[in-house]
Amino acid sequence: MSRCQDDLLELTADVLVIGGGLAGNWAAAAARRAGASVVLADKGYCGTSGVTATAGPGHWWIPPDPADLRETAIAARRKSGFGLNDAGWMARTLAKTWESLPTLETYKFSKDEKGATQYRALRGPEYMRALRQQSENLGVEILDHCPGLELLQRADGTIGGAQGIRRQAGGRWRVNCGAVILATGGTSFLSRLLGSHTNTGDGYLMAAEAGADFSGMEFTNYYTVAAKGSTMTRSMSYVFATYYDEDGEVIPIPAGLDTSRPLAAALLKGRVYCDLHKTPEDIRAKVPIISPNFLLPFHRWGIDPYRQRFEVTLHGEGTIRGIGGLRITGDNCETSVPGLYAAGDAATRELVAGAISGGGNINSAWALSSGQWAGEGAARFASSVRSRAPGRPIGQAGLQPDSAHTIDLRGALAIVQGEMLAYDRNIFRRGDRLLRTTRLLDDLWKVVSAHALGEGEGILRTRETAAMLATARWSAASALARDESRGMHRREDKPETDPRFAGSIVSGGLDAVWVNSASSQKMELAS
Repeated sequence: MSRCQDDLLELTADVLVIGGGLAGNWAAAAARRAGASVVLADKGYCGTSGVTATAGPGHWWIPPDPADLRETAIAARRKSGFGLNDAGWMARTLAKTWESLPTLETYKFSKDEKGATQYRALRGPEYMRALRQQSENLGVEILDHCPGLELLQRADGTIGGAQGIRRQAGGRWRVNCGAVILATGGTSFLSRLLGSHTNTGDGYLMAAEAGADFSGMEFTNYYTVAAKGSTMTRSMSYVFATYYDEDGEVIPIPAGLDTSRPLAAALLKGRVYCDLHKTPEDIRAKVPIISPNFLLPFHRWGIDPYRQRFEVTLHGEGTIRGIGGLRITGDNCETSVPGLYAAGDAATRELVAGAISGGGNINSAWALSSGQWAGEGAARFASSVRSRAPGRPIGQAGLQPDSAHTIDLRGALAIVQGEMLAYDRNIFRRGDRLLRTTRLLDDLWKVVSAHALGEGEGILRTRETAAMLATARWSAASALARDESRGMHRREDKPETDPRFAGSIVSGGLDAVWVNSASSQKMELAS
């Protein structure tokens, strides 16, 4: 049911999905197949917004036979994840991915030289277009350019909808429903990571306002190399890179996956340059096919990256290729708030990635799987809720200030980026620096939450800034609480892994941020 009154478009559905990326579309499809009526609200144009649309996503793709193939892969991943990931969730994700991709009839999968269909790797733009088509074919009602601003909560504490703005049509939207799925992605704190401009942590803030909590937020310090001045963070070609300092000396890069630490150390001393002359000829021939946008900046600059050196930088990936997100409390990706579900990068990926990056094939498989589990769970929950009466809007920061004053949003964002992206603070972490960061961000939050009021076209940017600030606070507090080094979280003052921190760090709160270990042992923030 829908109605338009004044500037408000009001809809009623069983399930609302906020976010139209990979996870959101799989969630919408699953909820629809479970018999629910579904509305999907996307911040941009569903099928083009988000990080998948600019990528070439591969999936964690392992056949079920022989059985030891998956068992071996899971054991290896559990070891590399420093024990924070779960074998059961990994097995479920592998199985769900294997059974689901071949059902995507709206995508034209490629074939190998023997004619076998290749399901694992897809082309991002075509993949997203196919997912939108799948959603439309199933009868999902899509609201394009309709960012969500706040959740609606019923008197019993369950989530009964959300509301936001219609950026192009003008006015507002509200959806009254039985359950909500947050598939809003993570955030890189607007680091200029390719495709992440709409990923500002909006879902995290909305969920926290409802009382939801988070897990793994300390693992937000993954960085990707890119040519300086470019957002092109497709990193496959940098496997063959040679890096140089300002004097032309080769920067030694130890073998292994983590190149960000030696590069960051060099960048703190001066400019860093790179060439790709070691790239094999057969790989060079395939790059325009595998990563068709990778060479575009070089073409514009008139640089041959295989022969000429160019300056590079590192872009922080925050919770996108980090792993933190909303804590999952059940097999259907329930959050700690009834009626609220999370999928993709909005949810923690500790369950499958552990303490190392969830980027690449694990993230894609997780987005596909968690989306469908959330869709199925939300549809089931909605069927148990008879009322579709509007809930109470619960948005706070940027919407309901104690007293409205002009806030320098650019300045606030610069502070957040300085604390969450600077190499010396976020890669080379120390307890004293993290403590300073938590205090600085807490003080900034007091000002923003008490006085920021988004109005007109500024309402979205105000909420986005508040969301990134809130996310930064949970990340910094969790990093301070994890008083050790584990996986991508490296503490210069605590270089060893400590068995006392073998579990997850759970965080939450808005006016007062809190952190707990998974064993419920309270860990007081130093303050």
